[in-house]
Amino acid sequence: MTINKYQVLMKVIKHGSLTKAAEVMGYTQSGVSHTINSLEEELGFQVIIRGRTGIRMTKNGEQIMGNIREILKWNEHLEQQVASIHGIETGTIHIGTFTSVSVHWLPRIIKRFQQDYPKININLVPGDYRQIENGLLNGEIDCGFLSLPTIDQLEVIPLKQDKMQIILPFNHPLSKYNEISLAELFKEPFIMPQKGSDDDINRVLAAASFKPEIKFVAGDDHAIMAMVEMGLGISILPELVLRGQQRQIHIKDLHESKCRSLGIAAHSIENVSPATKKFISYVQSAVC
Repeated sequence: MTINKYQVLMKVIKHGSLTKAAEVMGYTQSGVSHTINSLEEELGFQVIIRGRTGIRMTKNGEQIMGNIREILKWNEHLEQQVASIHGIETGTIHIGTFTSVSVHWLPRIIKRFQQDYPKININLVPGDYRQIENGLLNGEIDCGFLSLPTIDQLEVIPLKQDKMQIILPFNHPLSKYNEISLAELFKEPFIMPQKGSDDDINRVLAAASFKPEIKFVAGDDHAIMAMVEMGLGISILPELVLRGQQRQIHIKDLHESKCRSLGIAAHSIENVSPATKKFISYVQSAVC
């Protein structure tokens, strides 16, 4: 079996369509179909099921996906090592990230990195903390930014403490204070992020002697700020998220001074690709 067949299969699964995978890879649809058929013949079982709404994995296909991802990952590592021996820095890094890091950290880090390594491609994979953790575990991403602590299966390099702050509607009675205690939030209507992004707030609220009155769950940080601006409730967000925002809201420090701990994680720091290892070092020098 060739690596190319695995690569074609992964593109088909990613895009959910033979036609879309063909467009992305510059192949014909019949060429992609032939490659998948050839792979299935070699394996001796069907890997995907084609339908009117797209493709889906068979149970047999799901069982081998982890191994295929590992093969492709180590093939990428090998290609990078060989290129490095020849004095060429090449490869692709898949980075799990969330909005505040993508906006405030990554542009300057990537700019400097690309100036030094123009042949290394960077693919940003947005997600919440759970999605990034899962992407690291299944090999879909090489490294990812997370709020710590994270799951035991991942190795993490701590980067920065990011202060958690309270946000209030512009005319809220508590806005006259510079600092606000958690106890003062009792019975205030509270806006939470959706599950997967709520770890930071839950860690802050764990120190409170009460559970907040959760009125709304919002899909992202900007939605939370918009809802607070409209007077629908209050919330707590990290300083990095609130940096540069221009909504008519008040931002106040917590009297208890809570922070989220940001880090960059990989399944194994020692075994990441050469390109990923270089990128992580750039992140450390830029943030720490």
